[in-house]
Amino acid sequence: MSQENDHDLNFDPIKEDEYGSEAIKTLSPREHVRSRPGMYIGRLGNGDHHDDGIYVLLKEVIDNSVDEFVMGNGRKIEVTVEEDGNVTVRDFGRGIPLDKVTDCVSKINTGGKFITGKDGIKRPFSSSIGLNGVGLKAVNFLSEDFRVTSWRGGKSVTSRFAEGFFVAEESLDSDQPNGTEIQFRPSHEIFPEYHFDAKYIRRRMQHYSWLNSGLSLSCNGERFYSRRGLLDLLDSKLESDALYDMIHYKSETMEFAFCHTGSFNENYYSFVNTQYTSDGGTHLAAFKEAIGKAINELAPKPLDFEDIRCGITGVIALKVQDPVFESQTKTKLGNTDIKADVINEVKQAIVAFLYKNPEIKNRIFEKIEKNESIRKQIQAVRKGAKELAQKSQLKVDKLRDCKYHFNEAANKRKEEEKRKCQETMIFLTEGNSASGSVVTSRDPQTQAVFSLRGKPRNCYGLRKETVYQNEELYGIMQAIGIENSLDDLRYAKIIIATDADVDGFHIRNLLITYFLTFFQPLVESERLFILETPLFRVRNKKETRYCYTETERDAAMKALGRDCEVTRFKGLGEISPNEFGQFIGEDIRLQQVSIDNVRQVDDMLKFFMGENVPERRTYIMENLL
Repeated sequence: MSQENDHDLNFDPIKEDEYGSEAIKTLSPREHVRSRPGMYIGRLGNGDHHDDGIYVLLKEVIDNSVDEFVMGNGRKIEVTVEEDGNVTVRDFGRGIPLDKVTDCVSKINTGGKFITGKDGIKRPFSSSIGLNGVGLKAVNFLSEDFRVTSWRGGKSVTSRFAEGFFVAEESLDSDQPNGTEIQFRPSHEIFPEYHFDAKYIRRRMQHYSWLNSGLSLSCNGERFYSRRGLLDLLDSKLESDALYDMIHYKSETMEFAFCHTGSFNENYYSFVNTQYTSDGGTHLAAFKEAIGKAINELAPKPLDFEDIRCGITGVIALKVQDPVFESQTKTKLGNTDIKADVINEVKQAIVAFLYKNPEIKNRIFEKIEKNESIRKQIQAVRKGAKELAQKSQLKVDKLRDCKYHFNEAANKRKEEEKRKCQETMIFLTEGNSASGSVVTSRDPQTQAVFSLRGKPRNCYGLRKETVYQNEELYGIMQAIGIENSLDDLRYAKIIIATDADVDGFHIRNLLITYFLTFFQPLVESERLFILETPLFRVRNKKETRYCYTETERDAAMKALGRDCEVTRFKGLGEISPNEFGQFIGEDIRLQQVSIDNVRQVDDMLKFFMGENVPERRTYIMENLL
């Protein structure tokens, strides 16, 4: 390229003498993990979200203990999480080989879970969760205190580390039963402020017990145990009573269960080697396809897959010898070679079950017939919705779209583009004033904005036809891409961004009701969030602080002195775009909308959004005001 072209591209080449051998750096494994923790544990966070890094650290440790149980060694795991952040996990498996204790927690790509090589060494773990030899080392490198103890054959070895640096190793005689104990405390250098939320830990313990029937876990004195395994899991996830006895199948490498309910939502939970794959993957796609093929094989006429699966709640757990996940956090399975085998095994199991249980088969066909009738009614309404779509001018007036979309990730070849697809989000804003600040300060590659006009309709108790008859509701559905299923979801996060006042809270509740009524799987997949924005700005001539609570405001006023200026933001529109950008950037604060008990959703919506005004008013007066 000529110098003239370089100048035209504003490209300033690095001079040769500025790019020497001293510019090339080789990081140690510890340095690499601590400088790029997101590559190993995903987001850092402070513990307010279940995917925050501290929970990934806990998971990595427990996963190793669960692997021991899966291989038939040790039926008990004890977990303790203290208020100061210190975590202890003790299992009663075989214990790490005593001469390799320090190596197994400090040397990347060192472990007993790699595939058998040409040397013929037998692999001790046939279907473990972690196969890359990184997880436990990442826990070590990201902890301010880390200690591992292994007991085997009347002896023990303890190895201690501080901020990832080796401190000491000690060998002793011991009468403790065989097993391994890991103690760690996340580093405050990596996680400046963090706390463990008991709710997220309990959920993880419950998943472990469901997926490993017969395994006894205790966490801070609370015991988690399941005899029925996936059947217990499925029963806890049903929105309403099952229409028939659950269909259940279990083999050495696969277990699944599903049933229909009176609901019209489609919900699935998928796992690989006991790891919850929240974003699904090959195994879940194969499971859903197999259900459709199996029931179609027994049907008197060809059935639409949508009619077959509408109202299903299902769960599948797979054991894969060499799982390929999309990232270290393992939320989506990528093994394409297993799809055909999964489809065949699931299909054959369902067909055999229904042949033996004709009464259940008849109940399924009754549900499918009802689904078909409702689908045809909605299709008739959809025809009229085409005119509504043109009238709403969705693409012009309301939606400020972004370049990348979540449902396009699989089609991207470059890892950077895939990452951007997975980071996409859409803000549902209250009015033009709020959307103006978001539109101006957003990242147009990954952040979209949908501007609401007034308050959405209260959807509680309404049928899905309402979505096609209401311009606002129809526009939200089309913008997000959730008309048919979550497979077309265009954004990884749906964020409600309303003012922190009475009207803003009301709009927030109306939108949550909309999603819970018509698109509950979106909420259950943990894609719905509420944007937290600062309520106060405290500043003096030298410094500006933004505060989310009155406590933070008081602390800022004390720190900045008596002459500081305090501004109370009444709405998002009052925050200038220059200020607003930082609140939707890397330090964005989001409150996740989650469901603890799906069977309580209808009662909750009925109370807060139904017509029981006197009862609700009394509750508000006694508890909220």
